[in-house]
This record gives sequence, C-alpha cells and structure tokens, in this order.
Amino acid sequence: MRIDKFLNSVNITKRRSIAQDMLSNQVVLINDKVVKASKRVEVGDVVTINYLESSKRYKVLQIPTTKSTPKSLQAEYIKEI
Repeated sequence: MRIDKFLNSVNITKRRSIAQDMLSNQVVLINDKVVKASKRVEVGDVVTINYLESSKRYKVLQIPTTKSTPKSLQAEYIKEI
C-alpha cells in the first residue's frame, strides 16, 4: 500500500490530501529515509512524522485491506514507539 493511502487508512491523517502535502514537504520518513507519496509500506517498517514541535514514530504491524479502518482498530495496524 502507498504511504499516502496508509496514513489515511489507519487514521494518522484525516485526509489523503493532507498526507500527500506532508510527504511533499518531506516530513514523513520510512526507516529514517525521506520518501515520496508512491513509496510502498511493508510490515515492520518504521514511519516517522516530524511535526513542528515534536516527532512521532509508528511501527507498521499490518497493512489494511480496506480504504479506512475504525479508530478503535488502529492498534491492530500501527504501534507508536
């Protein structure tokens, strides 16, 4: 799954366009490398998002098969580290 779709489907971002904007501004990293929106996410990858004041890191546990997942099931797909 593409990183922009992944961020949206596991409820890290509200909209895919927000995820694409974050990627174009180079604040999203996979395994400590800046990536483009088309980069594929794999199980075990570490996604880092650098916000203005802080950064958050997520480990990919599972790739969703649907377009969106309920917020209550977010822990099945990602784990904040």
